[in-house]
Formats: sequence, structure tokens, C-alpha cells
Amino acid sequence: MKHLHFDSVGGASGDMILAAFLDLGVNREDLQRQLAGLPIGPFEIEASSISDRGLHGTRVNVQVVSHVHTQGGADHSQPKVHSPHRGLREIRALIEGSQLLAAVKATSLRVFQRLAEAEAQVHGTTPDQVHFHEVGAMDAIIDIVGACLGLQRLGVAGVSVGPLPLGHGTVACAHGILPVPAPATVELLKGFPVAEADEPFELVTPTGAALLTTWKTLETFPSGSRILKVGQGFGHRTLNGRPNVLRAMLMESDSVAGTGPATDAGPATDACLMLECNLDDLTPELTGSLMKRLLTAGALDVFLTPVQMKKQRPGILLTVLCQPEQRPAMLDLIFRESTTFGIREYPVKRTVLERRHESVETPFGRVRVKIGRWQGADITVSPEYEDCLCLSEKAGVPVRVVYEAALIRNAE
Repeated sequence: MKHLHFDSVGGASGDMILAAFLDLGVNREDLQRQLAGLPIGPFEIEASSISDRGLHGTRVNVQVVSHVHTQGGADHSQPKVHSPHRGLREIRALIEGSQLLAAVKATSLRVFQRLAEAEAQVHGTTPDQVHFHEVGAMDAIIDIVGACLGLQRLGVAGVSVGPLPLGHGTVACAHGILPVPAPATVELLKGFPVAEADEPFELVTPTGAALLTTWKTLETFPSGSRILKVGQGFGHRTLNGRPNVLRAMLMESDSVAGTGPATDAGPATDACLMLECNLDDLTPELTGSLMKRLLTAGALDVFLTPVQMKKQRPGILLTVLCQPEQRPAMLDLIFRESTTFGIREYPVKRTVLERRHESVETPFGRVRVKIGRWQGADITVSPEYEDCLCLSEKAGVPVRVVYEAALIRNAE
């Protein structure tokens, strides 16, 4: 299975991560096309080759109508035109209203949720009351959602992150002059390894910290991993004593998230957590909303089972499958959005097929398909429903027709 490992020399920001993905071979035109579905206005992702202190890689600029805003190592010497401030609700609405894959939407929203929680902790408020400034700008949204889309395109099963270097000094932002690292960055990096760097600049931005800490599943890459590709994303500031670069290594290993070996006899396994509770006094409308929010927050699966409860009351069993690190967010959602007084939990082991994503051309347009592999052979093909739905609406044909066309083309 594939694994992605990040090593940071010059720091981490949203556009440095995006640049590293492009340097790994993620298609820029594909990212541009998919992100164009976000209702935020016209933009252009520009990628250029860059060399610094003997290292070569990619630098990204996000051009927004009539102005250019660059991040990358938080280069605040660059001219900046502020976009309207956005709150978590506005950002959630624009992401959920896009045609992106459900997994990309969920990961992007998890990143923004972490950012909102960090900002809320710093400023003594709640996540829903936080109004993003720099992070709410249009190009920063493109960096975050684009990075989550790039991660999905790489098809990795796990992510590890080495210690992140922290600069010193001060940084100017919408709140005024703040110490480096910025307070939100410090909040996001609690519990994660960091390293001292004698650079009087902001090296790790809140955006970069939120992305990497949200994605991280392992402290380091699985032992015995094989390096497939290396991507290097450069920031825009020239540092004093080191290259301003973030390195991403795409690796292949015989395990998923370090939990067990994969052999030709079957796929690998990973450790998950099952949460469940009985509900007999929650209206159907609120039940549906809870399911949606759990899936949006990153739950692997959510399902409802009819049950007969005490006092002869009909009820439902809510079951949530998630990664162990998602436990706090899942518990918070269930307690806040339902009427339960208790949640049962227990660890489970999940066997997963090796999988990859490909695209096929149909008479109605391009459809992405997910392919599952078992014992060295492809056995399961699943066209992406959202792609099929979008094309069926444009062509005025049933979704099933597009779905079956994708299966036929994939088999050819």
C-alpha cells in the first residue's frame, strides 16, 4: 500500500504542500478543473520550477482575479488583497455545495474544523463564531481543498510527518502583530514533534499545520517501505540558512497504517473504532442531519438499525465506524446532535482491499472509478456516483446508464 511521508526543512504552508503534490506528479489541470466547481470565483493555479541551495522542485502561485496572493513560508513581503472574511458555516456551505468527491469534502472540512477550533481556543470563542481572515481568503481555500484533493489523487493509505521547524520573531496579520509561531499554529501543533530553527520568519503557517496534523496517521513511515517518488514544494521567502522547502516522499509498503502485513493471500488490515448508542426520542429529521454531519466530519461509515427498546418503544441503533484519532470529534457530534446519555465504544479490525483510482471516457464524459484488488487481481470496480449523477443530469439520461457505460469502458 502507498504511504506519504513529509520532511520539512523550511516549514510548511498550504501552497508548499500543494506544490509538493504537483512535483510528485499530481495533474495541475485536473486540480484546476475539479476546484473550479467551488463557488468562489475565477482563479488560476500556476506552477513553476524552482531551485534553491542545490535542491530543485516546484513553487505554486494562486492567481485570483486582478490580484496575486502568495503564501509559502508566510512571505508577508508579498502584496496582499484581502478577500471577504468567511466563517466556518460559509466555508462548509461552499465545500458541501461543490461537485467534489465526498471523501475530499470530508477531509477538507476536517481541516477547516481543526482551524476553527484552534482559532476559537486562542481567541476565547466558539468554532462557529470564528471568522477566518487570511485562511478565509479565496486562495487559501484553494490551497486547503486543493491539497486534500491532491492527497486523494495520490491514493495513499497513511501519512507521516517529521518534526516541523519553528521560526521566531513576529508576524503581521489581521489581528495585528503576533509572535512567531502564530498562536493558532502553536495550538494546532500541540502534541506534535517540532524542531528549533534559527530563522526570524514564520515557517509553519496555520494552514500548513492544520493540513499535516489532520492527515497524520503515523509518526514515521512503515519499516521496509520503498520510495517511489519524491516531490519538493518551495515557499516564496528566501531563508537565511536553509532552503525553503517541504519534501514529500511517496512510498510503498506491505502494510496499511503500520497495523499488519499484506500478502498475496489477502489485503491488509487497519484498526478502527466502533461507536454506538440507542435512540428512541430523536425525530427523523434530526437523525438524518446527524448522519450527514458525522460523515462530513470524516466517519468511515454511519448506519441506522431499527431496534425494539425498553418500555416497548421502537427505536434506532446508531452505529459509527471511525479511525481512533477521530474519536473526540465523533463523540462531540453525537452528544451535541442527539439525545443520548451514553455511547458504547469498542475497537474493531477492518480488512481492506488494495485500491486505486482511474478515469474512463464514456459517451457522456469522463468518470472516475475506484478499483479494488484481491490476491493480485482486480475484482471490484465502482464508478464514482457523483460523476455519474452530474453527467446524467447534463445528458438527460438515467444515472444507471452512465454508471453502466463506465463499467463497460473500464472492462475494455
